[in-house]
This record gives sequence, C-alpha cells and structure tokens, in this order.
Amino acid sequence: MPWCLVVLKVNRAISVLALCCVLFQSNGKAQIKPIRRVLILNEVGTSYPGIVTINGAIQTALDGSPYRLEFYSEYMDTGLFPDPTDQQKFRDYYLQKYQNRKPDVIITVGPSPLKFMREVHKTAFPGVPIVFCLPALGAPASPELDSDFTGVQNDLNPVKTLEIALRLRPGTEHVVVVSGGIAEYDKQELRSVEQQLRGFAEHLDVTYITELAMPDLLERLRHLPDHSLVLLTTVSLDAAGTRFTSRETGPMIAAAANAPVFSLFDVYINHGEVGGYLSSLSGQGKVAGDMALRILKGDKPQDVTRVAGVNTYMFDWRALKRWGLKESDLPPHSVVLNHQRTVWESYKSYIVVGTSLIVGESLLIFALVWQRARRKAVEEQLATTFESVRESERRFQLVANTTPVMIWMSGADKLYNYVNQTWLDFTGRSLEAELGNGWLQGVHPDDLKDCLGTYTQAFDLRESFKIEYRARRHNGEYRWVLDIGVPRLSLDGSFAGFIGSCVDITDRKLAEEALADVGRKLIQAHEEERTWIARELHDDINQRVALLSTDLKQWAQYPPSSEVGVRNDIGRVLQGLADLATDIQALSHRLHSSKLEYLGLAAAAKGFCRELSEQKNIEIDFIHEGIPRNLPKEISLCLFRVLQEALQNAVKHSGEREFRVELRATSEEIRLAVNDQGVGFDQYDAVNRHGLGLVSMQERTHLVGGELSIRSEPSRGVTISARVPLEVKKQRASAAGSDGG
Repeated sequence: MPWCLVVLKVNRAISVLALCCVLFQSNGKAQIKPIRRVLILNEVGTSYPGIVTINGAIQTALDGSPYRLEFYSEYMDTGLFPDPTDQQKFRDYYLQKYQNRKPDVIITVGPSPLKFMREVHKTAFPGVPIVFCLPALGAPASPELDSDFTGVQNDLNPVKTLEIALRLRPGTEHVVVVSGGIAEYDKQELRSVEQQLRGFAEHLDVTYITELAMPDLLERLRHLPDHSLVLLTTVSLDAAGTRFTSRETGPMIAAAANAPVFSLFDVYINHGEVGGYLSSLSGQGKVAGDMALRILKGDKPQDVTRVAGVNTYMFDWRALKRWGLKESDLPPHSVVLNHQRTVWESYKSYIVVGTSLIVGESLLIFALVWQRARRKAVEEQLATTFESVRESERRFQLVANTTPVMIWMSGADKLYNYVNQTWLDFTGRSLEAELGNGWLQGVHPDDLKDCLGTYTQAFDLRESFKIEYRARRHNGEYRWVLDIGVPRLSLDGSFAGFIGSCVDITDRKLAEEALADVGRKLIQAHEEERTWIARELHDDINQRVALLSTDLKQWAQYPPSSEVGVRNDIGRVLQGLADLATDIQALSHRLHSSKLEYLGLAAAAKGFCRELSEQKNIEIDFIHEGIPRNLPKEISLCLFRVLQEALQNAVKHSGEREFRVELRATSEEIRLAVNDQGVGFDQYDAVNRHGLGLVSMQERTHLVGGELSIRSEPSRGVTISARVPLEVKKQRASAAGSDGG
C-alpha cells in the first residue's frame, strides 16, 4: 500500500476518533454541523492575481453555507509546468489523493482543470457535481459536458470594449492589439479576439503585436503612430520565456504606450489602463460560489442554469484625465475607479459654513449700524425708556456672543467687566475668573510686561492701542492674538473705559516666520554658491594654471634637447590647457548657459545632460519634441534651471545610475519631466529638512505662470514635472502692448 494512502487512512481514523470524543463530551446536547468537502482545482498558482481574486470570491459566497465546509485547493500550474508528462503526473496524484475522500462539489478555475474533469469525471468522480469558472473560450457550449456540469462562462467581449474606445476617442485610425501569443491561454484569447474584430478591419488599421520579448514589446508601444489606441488581452509569457502576471504587465504596458490602453479583464485596470467592457473575475468567482452553494443545499447541477459571463463597464478616472477622455461619453452605470471629488464635493461643508459666516457677519454689521442709528435717534428725541435700554443691551450681548471675535470691555478703573462667550470658549475658564485682572493669567509670561504696559499707558492717555501677544487656550496651547482697544464714552460724554476685540493671528505669524526662513535659506544658498565658485577657482583652476606656469618656466630654463621632447612638452601643456578650458566651460555653464541663449532650450538641455553623464558616469535618456528655439528667455531659463536642480538632486540622492528626461511642447504649453527609479523620499520631510531646492523650483515655475508637481514615495522613485503655459505668456505680451499704446 502506498505510504500516502496509509497516512490518509490514519488521518481519517484520528478525525473520526476526535469527532466521537466531541459527541461524547457534548452528552447529546450540541448538534454538530455535517461536513461538506469543496475541491477548487485551479489552472495556475496564487502568484497570479486572477486566481486569488476568484478563489476569494468563491469562498466569500460559500460563507453562508449551512454546513461545516472543508476546502481543498489544488493548482495544476500549467504556466510553470506545461509539459504534458508533468501534467499527467499532477493528474495521477490528484486521482490517487482523492480516491477515498470524494468531494461533494468540485469547482474548476481555468480550461485545463475543466478538461481534466471532463475526461475523468465518470470514472474517478461519478455523480460529483462540477462547477466550472473561467473556462476555455467555447468550452461551456461543448456537448461533451454532461448534466453534472454547470458554471459561468468567460464571456470575453472585445467588440464592446473597442466600440466604447472609439466613442471616447473618435479620431482613432489605428488599433493595436497586444498579446503574449506564446502561452496556450494567450493564444486562445488572441484567436477569439481576432475572430470578433474582423468587422473592424474594413475601416480601421487593426494590428496585432504578439510573440515579442517584453523589452521589444514596450519599445514598439513607445513609438505608435498618432491617432492610435491599444487593446490589451493577456501577456502571461513573452518570447524570451519570461512569465508575467497582470500586476506586472499592466503597469509596464500602460506606462510605455504613447496611446491609451484599453483592456478586457478587471485585473488589467488600476495600473494606468483606461478600462473597457471588462470580464469580472471576482464576479465570476461569486457566481460560481453561489452555484456551488445551491448544489450543496440540494439543487441538481442541471437545475442550476449556466451563466454566460459577468461583464461590466469599468474605467480608471486618472487614465481618462491623462488622455483627455470625457467622462460624459461613458455608458450609463459605468464603474469609475479613483474618481476625485469636485471642489464642491470636497469642501461642501466648508463652503456652507463660510457662506453662513459671511452672511451672518454681514447681518451683524447691519444690525450694529442699525442699532447705532436707532440709538442716535433715540438720544436726539430723548424718548428712550429703561426697557429700551435693557433691550439694546441684550441685543448687544447676543451679537457679541455670536461673533467669532473675542470681545472685552473694561470700566474706568482699568478692570475688565465683560468678555463675550467666544472669549470664554477660547480660554476654557469661567466669566468670574476672567473679569477684573483675571484675564492676565492667560497671557504668556514673556509677553505679560509689554502687554500690561501698553494697556495701562493707553488707558491713562485714553488713546486707542494695538498689541500682539500670546494667550493660552483651553487646551494649554499658546496662540498669537491681535488685541485692539478703543476708549468708550457714556451718553453724557464722560470716559467709561475701553472696549476691544482679539483676533487669532497665529497662522499669519507662522507664515511670516516661514517667509523669513525661506529668505534666510536663499541668502545661505547664495553664499554657498559663492564659496563653491571661489573654492573651484582657487583650489582647482588656479592651482592648475600655476602648475602650467611652473612647467613653462622650467621648460624656458631647461629646454628639451630633442624635437621629440619639445613636442611632448608642448602636447602636455596643450592638453592641460584643453582640460582647463573644459572645466572653465562647465563652471560657466553652471552659472550661465550660452547654449541656452544662442541655441535654445532643447540644445542647452541636451548638452547639460551629456556633460553631466560624462562627469558622473551615468546614463541619461533625453527625449525632446517640438521645442521652438524662440522661446521667451524667462521660460527657457526657468525650465533649464529646474532641469539642472532636479537632475543634480536625482544623481545625488536617488542611488540610481539611469535617469530619464522628457521635454515636450504643444501649441499651448511646454512640459518637462525628470524621472528616476531610486529610493524616493517623503515630500514633507524633504521640504522641511532641505526645502530650498524644491522651493526654488516651485518659485521659478510660479513666476512664469507654470506649475511644478512632485510624485514620490520611499523606495519607488521620483518624478518631477514642470508645466509652463505659452498662452499665458502671449496674453501678457498682448496686454503690455496695449498698455504701451
């Protein structure tokens, strides 16, 4: 008897013994759920995201089973072991493994498991229901499947995907279908796509890119003609024999293609693909799990209707925006991933509150003006009554307590006799604690002397005052406030004390400090640049000039005795002068690029990339397209300085040796992108620790009406992008001309 069968029988005996013990201990009071076995036979292993998605959906659907389920997951791994001999060994092993432990239902995921079950079902698993999922195209309709088979078909529909792609991109002339074309599963899908897209070949240029190594495939996609779109099927194996998963091929193809990429499966989205009419693997898994649950509950397979696929329109909002595709052209009820909310959706509550405050303050101002006019009229007519005075006082308290400003009043004795509710909310103290001189307890000890001195002096002179100091909030935090006080008079004109208001200005203070810090960093950078130039001139160039001078003097005193010696000495001096000229030129380019002034931005940027590559022994892939030579000087200089700063930072901090620079222009704007795949950084930490480089790049782009964006995460590289509009510059020039006229 094989050892595996012995182990299996021993395990079964132990399980039966354990079950008996449980039943004995329960004394017949507890009811044990009957056990049902579910075998999931997968095409490939869990390294493929689709398998994980389908299996997870199946098990989620079966969570509602009234039985205690035992799940068995097996993987035929046809991707890793395609040889028929290896697959036969897998099949023999499964037949032997489950010959004495028959499953109650078998779920096949993929074409190979379905084919295997179709061949051995009647002999090895007679009467066991089979639920298929993700079958080979056309297999579910085959008459070879008997009544014990049911399931969900893989309804691949490239026609609907291409139709919505053409609707989103109406000027399309070229359709490029991308497939691995090597693995059997890729071939099956490709044959189905070719058959379904034959009708489009009459009015479109439909091209199939298959059977290429991944680097060659990506290179082809980078140079597609204009008015193209890409239809991605699957690339599980390339011509070099390298295997890929959807989480690997999706990002690479979407990033390389110079045209929008549409797909057919929901695992090929969220990597930069636009989407399309996608076959939902999670939906197929759920349907298959629901079918298996019905069968476990007693339904016959022939009574469970087969489903012709689970598809839905699904799109990535970021890809739509990247390629300028209109969301309004999407089919109704489409699923849109990564949708960014509008300003109203994001800040609705803030807008409502802000508008309410503005309206409220306007009403308060109007009420104050109206109250003042009424009081003046009452004073002129001498018709006020004691009740009217009290009503006016109540109105004032209501206004004061609802305004967002801290209001205080003091009597002629310099002691506070009133603070509003906003003041009490700020300090977190009672009214009694704040009145008199109690408010001084909340003033920061370092500011107390100046605050009290200013208040006392203004009180004695009966003049308005304005002072800034730090006040303690209810949470113990000190906040900067602007306190403004003015004298107030009684009805008879006598001095009655002061009334004032306090406004929190902490944010303004922090902004001023940040501005001062930026100025300090700019001065420091200026001095560091001067120091660097002086050190370069003194320690390098000056020393080399002195060395050449010494050589020439020695040559004059002791001339060579032969013509060969003369030539050697002259050659050495010339080489030294040439090296010196090269270094001086590099220093000059760092300070001011003459190429930028005379040859334009593209030539200057290309020259800088070449020089930096030679100096640092690195590779820089520089790509430019459509850059005019007659750009305004400020735009050229801005983009050139951003390129210098971004590349030097990348070389210094990324840890990489390969970099990519793209400089492209349209009729409306110029875009610069500097990319590396290095260690990356946290943008907040970078700005706070070294922020001058990033701040200088941002300020340069803002000065010419542009935008700078930085996309980085630790260990995932950095992409710095600058966009400078040309239309804004034209409008400025036009406005300047009209003003001059």
